[in-house]
Amino acid sequence: MKPVVELKNLSKTIRSKKIIDNLNLSLYPGQITGFLGPNGAGKTTTIRMMVGLMKQTGGDIVIEGVSLRDDFEEGLSKVGVIVENPEMYKFMSGYKNLVHFARMHNGVTKERIDEVVRQVGMQNRIHEKVGTYSLGMRQRLGLAQALLHRPKFLILDEPTNGLDPAGIREFRQYLRKIAETEGVSVFVSSHMLSEIELMCDRIAIIQNGKLIDIREMSETRESFYYIEASPAEKAKQLLLDGGFTVEAFKDGMLVNAEQHQIPGLVESFIAEGLQVYAVQPHRKTLEDEFLEMTGGGQIAEAYAK
Repeated sequence: MKPVVELKNLSKTIRSKKIIDNLNLSLYPGQITGFLGPNGAGKTTTIRMMVGLMKQTGGDIVIEGVSLRDDFEEGLSKVGVIVENPEMYKFMSGYKNLVHFARMHNGVTKERIDEVVRQVGMQNRIHEKVGTYSLGMRQRLGLAQALLHRPKFLILDEPTNGLDPAGIREFRQYLRKIAETEGVSVFVSSHMLSEIELMCDRIAIIQNGKLIDIREMSETRESFYYIEASPAEKAKQLLLDGGFTVEAFKDGMLVNAEQHQIPGLVESFIAEGLQVYAVQPHRKTLEDEFLEMTGGGQIAEAYAK
């Protein structure tokens, strides 16, 4: 599959400090990619370069075969952007806002405006003033505005910040539908790891300006079991002697074991006189894995200094 976007050895140096260090990443049509990293990792700097708000020091950004170095305007014409809490004219209706933004692009017809209104489910409220909209409705209108010119690449920076659970779920459903039906490549930066886990097809993790991991969300994760037994130290030693990896977790341990190994483990515990209080499957969350990979760095969005 041919990528929609390619970051090629992308670098940024500010005051002799390397903020982004030879970043290479390909983004594909119909796929939602989450972009994660601790505070100061370089997420915002990367996004600023991708939308033309900051010039790269080295490397290139190629969007649908067009280099931003060679043809900046043509490359950016293929991009739609939603930044946290999109700004709209509150004294105007949602529809008039879309008409206003449509004038910034060539070839956006009334039919296209009506189409994006339907795509984001705004038909019933589109002619009301934006000042009467909830935050969730403003986010949907922002999504409609970003889609007006049929971009093949959509960048979202904290798109669900401030939304309630129902609004987050609704926004996620619209986004998935657009990615699948329009073939848009979506790039999402967020500190809400539980939402990234539900929304994205894959994730890219950046730390200290370097890409440290790219993985598909569908990849099979390691099998863990939570085991609570007493005496705890004796239980831990039995597991270690059996070649298992053991991590402290809550009042017990996380053991890297397969389902078929569990009956034998329980039998060995009982044979050694241990008391077993709990044995249950445990799936590591994206948050668990993120903290392991980054050494526990904070995940809230921040501008790289």
